[in-house]
Amino acid sequence: MSSDHDLVPGLAPEGPADIPDEFQEHGAQRSLSGWAATLLAGSALTFSAYQLLVAAFAPLSSLVTRSLHVGFLLLLIFLLYPLVKRGAAMTKIPWYDALLAVGSFALGCYQWVFEAALIQRSGDPTTTDLVVGALTIVLVFEGARRVLGWELPALCGAFLLYGLFGEYLPDAIAHRPYAWSQVIDQVGFGTEGIYGIPTLVSATYIFLFILFGAFLEHAGMIRLFNSLALGLVGTAQGGPAKVAVISSGLMGMISGSGVANVLTVGQFTIPLMKRFGYSSVFAGAVEATASMGGQIMPPVMGAVAFIMAETLNVPYATIVKAAVIPALLYYFTAFVMVHLEAGRAGLVGLRRDQVPNPWHALRDNWYLALPLAALVYMLFDGFTPMFAGMVGLALTAIMILGVAIAARTSVTAFRYVFWIAVGLGASTFAKWGIQPVLLMIAVMVAVCFFMPDGKKTLATLKSSLVEGAKQALGVGIACAVVGVIIGVLSLTGAATTFAGFILQVGEKSLFLSLLLTMIVCLILGTGIPTIPNYIITASIAAPALLKLGVPLIVSHMFVFYFGIMADLTPPVALAAFAASSISKGSPTATGWKATQIAIAGYVVPFMAVYDPALMQQGDASLLDVALVTFKAVVAITLWAVAVVGHLRGPASGVERVLAFVAAALLVAAVPLTDGAGYVLGFGVIAWNYWKARR
Repeated sequence: MSSDHDLVPGLAPEGPADIPDEFQEHGAQRSLSGWAATLLAGSALTFSAYQLLVAAFAPLSSLVTRSLHVGFLLLLIFLLYPLVKRGAAMTKIPWYDALLAVGSFALGCYQWVFEAALIQRSGDPTTTDLVVGALTIVLVFEGARRVLGWELPALCGAFLLYGLFGEYLPDAIAHRPYAWSQVIDQVGFGTEGIYGIPTLVSATYIFLFILFGAFLEHAGMIRLFNSLALGLVGTAQGGPAKVAVISSGLMGMISGSGVANVLTVGQFTIPLMKRFGYSSVFAGAVEATASMGGQIMPPVMGAVAFIMAETLNVPYATIVKAAVIPALLYYFTAFVMVHLEAGRAGLVGLRRDQVPNPWHALRDNWYLALPLAALVYMLFDGFTPMFAGMVGLALTAIMILGVAIAARTSVTAFRYVFWIAVGLGASTFAKWGIQPVLLMIAVMVAVCFFMPDGKKTLATLKSSLVEGAKQALGVGIACAVVGVIIGVLSLTGAATTFAGFILQVGEKSLFLSLLLTMIVCLILGTGIPTIPNYIITASIAAPALLKLGVPLIVSHMFVFYFGIMADLTPPVALAAFAASSISKGSPTATGWKATQIAIAGYVVPFMAVYDPALMQQGDASLLDVALVTFKAVVAITLWAVAVVGHLRGPASGVERVLAFVAAALLVAAVPLTDGAGYVLGFGVIAWNYWKARR
């Protein structure tokens, strides 16, 4: 398969083949060869096989499923991530890491081997239990440090110390004494510690959807998305940047990882933008902004969406329904910003002969969209995310195998229709069991063994399973280690202290409470990933917002959005730093520019709080939803004018100030401010258009 860069004639890759360690979403990985690489691949394949077995047949109890999941995570982490990022440890597995890997997996099996005994003595752990629990907690901390850095483990460690010694703190934040055995039992064995809901979701929904995305990427979905984006908007004003927005948005539908989107789609879009006149900083910022939206883009969204659905005990489709309009507004924000920037800088699009025909791309690769369509249908038809993810994953495997087998036949139309029909037909039987689908895959794998090019297809499936397991490590270990915070908060009741402070502020001003919550999310996000950021703030701030009258899903989406925005906001801004490693621009400048491009992303959550119809909550009618969406579109456009300084023509300083004031007036759902915002905003727009025409 040709490179994505071949989509535009003459465009050669500019980004580095390997992303520098400091710009990676997770820690530096070993570069292994020989028996060590075989061991790692075999362990990853076993991990994926275990997760597929759990999803298909659910043979184990919930707590055992979680503990084995954590055991596999630690096994792979100690094999793949070194203790120190230098020397021989980067190219081979030292004896102590091999020992830690085996020992971690053995500890993960403890819940399985002694399941009945642990249930009988629940709440009264033995000395052996406490030793196993303490070792597991220590290894989870070390695994998180290797993958995610020191910030999140340090924060979780502070909470653990609070649980152990919080009785000695001032009365305002102190709690009653707890023995260390109580804390270890709560954190290391209960369902509110490292084996809590986040780990459950990681062991079920999240892993399957990460694997689903890995399969689609290996099947060529990135190339299809780039072709569609190029064909649809490549020739428009500022077309290359619009390609980045659309392509990253489409990729976000199946990926759910902002930094992963940057490192895949950005290898094509960032050099394309630079070639057509965008600065390195702006090109990296556009890609970072568009890629981060993948975590809020249905149907897959990010891992947080699954955790939110499980936490709130609502169907996943309910979360998707609440997220869809804000997600589209987020991408509309990025689209408008790059359009106005292109107009200000006089940047044009690609020539017609430089872009592929999007309809031809769909005609040639339409089958790639079928697993995604089936996934969306099942999510909205009442199936659980776990089952829908399993069937979507199975359909993707059938599609890859079917196309490879059908390529040996002579009638093109027949072979595609036949194999896709077989795959979809098998999926209908999945309503009564997944066995027919798995049997179909097994038969097709057997056929590939006897085909000339079949082993290449099987290698693609193997790579997908291995890469999917590796990609799940960062998410999984974050879910496990943040369980320490949840366990301590539930044991001590400390969450009520901060929630009470928010309630006190909210009695005087809901806006100040929202602002305080936003600041906490952004501060936490400078050091920890989106998932633990959401879990912590949802545990502390979301209940307080609910008591202030903010609908439940809206309050959780509020903290979710600002957890995402933290990945764009310096000083850390992982997505922007990853983009800068490709664009060769300043990481910090890229982060600040991304913050400007995504400025409306900071405003839409506030608008949803004041008018929940934006998230289709409450008893909002279709007209209510349409009106608040229109208001958000107008506000976003005005924000863009204020930031870029251009609309139809250049905007003066006075126009930019008035546009900012008009956009701010449209945030709150108050008739007086809405009316003033509309009048002032449309006045600015009309004046700018009149000046440009003159």
